[in-house]
Amino acid sequence: MATSCPNFAWNAVWRSAGYMVLVLATSSASAQLARKPSMYEDGRTPQELIARPSTSTPAQAMGDHSSQPFAADLPSQAAFEQLARIYNAGTPLAQPHVIFVIDRQAQPAARLYFINTPRFQLHDRFLREQGLLRGGKDALNRNYRDAGRRFILGTLSWQPQIDGFVYEFWEGDQLTAPLLRETEAQLRSHFFAPVQFKANASAHEQVAAAAGITPVTQSALIGQQHFLPLNPGQAVGRLRLVDDIDQVHDLQPSDIVVLREVPITLPPVAGVLTEQPSTMVSHVNLLAKGWGVPNAYLRDASQQLAAHNGQWMQLAVSAKDYQLRAATDAERDQALARSNIKRSITGASIQKDTRSSTLQPLAALRAAHRRQCGAKAANLGEVRNAGIAGVQVPDGFCLPFGAYASAMQRFGLAEKMARMQQQPGFDSDAAVRRRALAALRAEIEQMPMNAAFANSLQTRWSNQLQQAGVFVRSSSSSEDLPGFSGAGLYTTVPNVKGEAALQDAVRKVWASVFNFEAWEARRAAGIAQDEVAMAVLVQKAVDSDASGVMVTRDPLGHTPHSVFIAAKRGIGIRVVEGRRVAEQVLYSRRSQAVQVLSRSAEDTELRLAPGGGVQEVAVAQRQVLSDALVKRLAATGPAIEKQFGGRTQDIEWAAIGDQILILQSRPFVQAGQQ
Repeated sequence: MATSCPNFAWNAVWRSAGYMVLVLATSSASAQLARKPSMYEDGRTPQELIARPSTSTPAQAMGDHSSQPFAADLPSQAAFEQLARIYNAGTPLAQPHVIFVIDRQAQPAARLYFINTPRFQLHDRFLREQGLLRGGKDALNRNYRDAGRRFILGTLSWQPQIDGFVYEFWEGDQLTAPLLRETEAQLRSHFFAPVQFKANASAHEQVAAAAGITPVTQSALIGQQHFLPLNPGQAVGRLRLVDDIDQVHDLQPSDIVVLREVPITLPPVAGVLTEQPSTMVSHVNLLAKGWGVPNAYLRDASQQLAAHNGQWMQLAVSAKDYQLRAATDAERDQALARSNIKRSITGASIQKDTRSSTLQPLAALRAAHRRQCGAKAANLGEVRNAGIAGVQVPDGFCLPFGAYASAMQRFGLAEKMARMQQQPGFDSDAAVRRRALAALRAEIEQMPMNAAFANSLQTRWSNQLQQAGVFVRSSSSSEDLPGFSGAGLYTTVPNVKGEAALQDAVRKVWASVFNFEAWEARRAAGIAQDEVAMAVLVQKAVDSDASGVMVTRDPLGHTPHSVFIAAKRGIGIRVVEGRRVAEQVLYSRRSQAVQVLSRSAEDTELRLAPGGGVQEVAVAQRQVLSDALVKRLAATGPAIEKQFGGRTQDIEWAAIGDQILILQSRPFVQAGQQ
C-alpha cells in the first residue's frame, strides 16, 4: 500500500518563518532525544505532555477526536491526521503520532490496530477498553519483555528531521528480530507511506542489524537538528561574531558571543551561541550556568547572524525555544548599567585555611577539608574513602592553601598585585589586564621554591607515589561556590615526570590563579582577588582506555531516573573542552536502556607519552561506550551522591579495562538553578 511520501502542509508552515525575529522552537527533551516524550518520564500527566495543535495552523485537523476507537488501515494523510496527536505542536519539531497495536493471536490472522491517540493516549487504556488485555501490570509488561508476547506495542510518527515517517518502541522494550520484521511487514501492508524503524536504544540498533533492517538512530536525528538549548536564560547585549577566541581580546560582559568553535574557556559574557554542537558538561556551558546566562547551539549561526554583528540584540533561550531580536534603546541602556554592577560573593563563601603548609595524602582528606585543600581535592578524598564497590581513585596528595600562601608571601604577591592594579588603564582596558596578568604569571612560574618545601614535595612524591608520572591539578578556593562554577578557569599539567618538572608544574598551577579568564570571571562575580588561594592536587597519572564526565541525573531535569554520560577514548582532557562532539548517552535506570545521543567525532585520542606529557594517536574505532560500561558507571552514581547529601553530581571518570576510576566529583547545577 505504501506510496511516495507526501509533502505535508505543516512542513510549509515550518519553512516560512520570518527572519527579523528569529524563532526556532523545540522541546528540550525532544531536542536531546529526538523522540516523543514517554508518558512515564517525569510524573506529568498525558495532558501536560501533549500540546494541542493551534487552530490557526494548517495542522489543525490533526487534533480531531474521531469517534472511531481505531482503524485497521491508514490509506491517506487525512486518515493519519484523523487519529493523530501532536507533540510540540506549532514548532519545527512538531511530531504528529499514532500509537498502534499488533495482536499476534487474533484469528484468523494477526491484526493491526491504529489507535485513536487523542482518545486513548496509552496502549494499556485501549487494550483494556476493548477487552483485549486482562490482568495487572505483569500482563502488560509481558508485552514489552517476552519474545512470545501477544501484543506488539509501538508508535508511528512523522519525523521532521528526515521528512519522513518512522515507527518506534519504548526504549526498554526487549524487542527481537522476528518481532521487528513482523511489525515492518504489517505497517507496509496497512500504511499509505514509506516508514522506517527508529531505534530508541542501543539494544534496538543491535536487533535491527540482526533483522537486516537499517534503523534511523537517535544520534543521526540529533545530528540533523538546527538548534539545541544548553542553558536557559535571557540577555541583552552587543552581538559579536568570534572566529577564534584566542584572537579576540576585547570581549565585554555586555557581549553576546557567536562562537564558530567551542573554546576551552571564556571570559564573562552576557550570552553564548555556538555553531558547533557541544555537550551540557563542556566548560563553556558550566561557566554559562554559573554566570546565569543563555547558551544554545545554532547551526550555521555565524552565517545566519552575520547581518546583526555589532548590533544590540535581545536573546532568550528557554527549554522550548530561542528568540533573537533587535534590542530597544532602553533595553541597551539597562544592560549596560547592569554590566557595570558587580555581584558580590563574600569572603564567607570562600572557605580557606592557610595556617598549615603540610602536604596531605588523599587518603586523609574528607569533604570537610575543602577549607585546607579546596573542593576538588577534598571531594575526591571523600569518594576515595567511601569504599564504593567497583570504584578506585588514583592515589595522590594535596599541597594545601597554606603552601600557596607561604610561597606568595615570600614572592611578595600582595605588593606586586597592588602595583599591577595601579597601572594606567588596568581597571578599564581588558587588553592592559591581559598583558599585566601574563607578566605576573611568568614571574610566578620562574620564582625560586623554598628549599625545605621543595624537599618535602620530592619526599612525598618519591615515598607515596614512587616517582610515578602525575597530573598536577588545580583545587582553588574559588571553585564550586554558590553562583560560581570556576570550571576550566585554572590549569592542569598532565603526566609530569621528574623532580624539576614537578616543581615547574606546581608553580604553573599556582600562577593560574592569574589566568586572564579566571581573573575576569572573578571580577564579574565580585570575588575579591586577594581572597583567592590555590591548593594543588598531585595525582598519579593513569593511561585510560576511555574517559569522560557523568551527571548522575538527567541534566535537563526531566527524567530524574536517567544518567547522562559523555566520553572519548584515551585520557579525559578533551571531553570537557567541547571542541569536538563527545560520545553522549542517556541511561535510564527504570528501563535499563542505553540511548545514544551522539557518537564521538574524534579520530585521535590522547595517551600518556613515555617521556612525560601527552601524545596524540589514531583511534582504532570511534565508539567509546559499551552498554556494560554505561551500566557500571551509572551504578556508581547513587553511592557517590550519598556521600554529598544526595545532590546531583558532575563526575569525571576514567576506565582501564573493566576498572572504573573517579577523578573528580562536584555538584551539578541543574537547568533553572543557580
